[in-house]
Amino acid sequence: MRLVTSAPYPRPEHRLHVTVDAADPRARGRSRGRQLADGLHGALDSYDRLFALAGIRPATVRSDAELALDAVDAFRPALREQIEGIADGARVEPWQIAALNTRTEILARSRAVPPGECSTMVRRLPRPGGGTAPVGVQTWDWHVELSSSWHTVASAGATYRYTGITEHGILAKIGVNSAGLALHFNILGHRDDRAGGVPVHVLAAAVLEEAGSSEHAREILLDAPLTSSGSFALFDEDSALLLDLSPVGIFEVPEASPGTHLRTNHFLTAVPAAHEKSSLYQPDSGERYAFLRDRIAQGPAERAEELVERLITGPGEPPLTCVPDMNAPSGQRWASLATVVLDPATRTAQVLDGTPAEHASRPWRTLRA
Repeated sequence: MRLVTSAPYPRPEHRLHVTVDAADPRARGRSRGRQLADGLHGALDSYDRLFALAGIRPATVRSDAELALDAVDAFRPALREQIEGIADGARVEPWQIAALNTRTEILARSRAVPPGECSTMVRRLPRPGGGTAPVGVQTWDWHVELSSSWHTVASAGATYRYTGITEHGILAKIGVNSAGLALHFNILGHRDDRAGGVPVHVLAAAVLEEAGSSEHAREILLDAPLTSSGSFALFDEDSALLLDLSPVGIFEVPEASPGTHLRTNHFLTAVPAAHEKSSLYQPDSGERYAFLRDRIAQGPAERAEELVERLITGPGEPPLTCVPDMNAPSGQRWASLATVVLDPATRTAQVLDGTPAEHASRPWRTLRA
């Protein structure tokens, strides 16, 4: 794979797109694993290095992955079958794919490798035929070492088709489904985070495969054994929910302003915030949130492109646009690897392989569920 090495960070010349369509979940996973096989070993190697930098022993990684796999089996056996199918298709062990899907929960054991940062906005915008409907935009900020280890995906065969982005071997992350349910995903940190429940990335897959509305998605999440933290922004053509997910419960976040939800990487409700791992993200997350809130207050946005532009930042500003310091040590170089716009009314995900600042200079890929 040839990498483009121009600023702001290296990335593949051609981003992989994976398409799967099978009613049988194991076959769906196997198809994905075959398409990912060439790049998947690189993703496994990168995460092995991150786990080692975090001081997490290989035996602990495997134990956490196997615990998660059992939890997934009890919650949604078909999702375990997909994970095992990916392993079969890529010719690796099932626990290795489970470890990728559990990477958030495994890394929660350590403070030596801080997580990345993401910024999300869901806002009601005017529709061509009149009225308004929610549209979302997000940066996905993660370790630059993983810049070659994510892809766009279109998955069919479950209750609903879905499309969006995810990492190699991980079932789902950010996307929209054919029912018009959209999901943005940010990581949060709670002192009680641990492996043993259904990983948040697997929950993303459950929502995108099954949920016909934002309320339906909430019902699915409330039924899940959850031992880790994250934020799901869930929205359909009519309504939007922003949720704090944590080991102590799931809590709905009020709008930041009428028709607008904002999210960075700290809890926005009182109960989980009381035991937050604030050292992971603060003061950065609070500064990004306040900066974004102030930008929204400057005036209404009429188009999705204007929402993307509000995520552009430069030197001296809170890094809504995250550009890596390539001189920093491995495990401490974060980048806005992707910028994603979700529109549930049109069932589309628009994906930019780059930062918001590159929105006019690099091509967008439009995917329809």
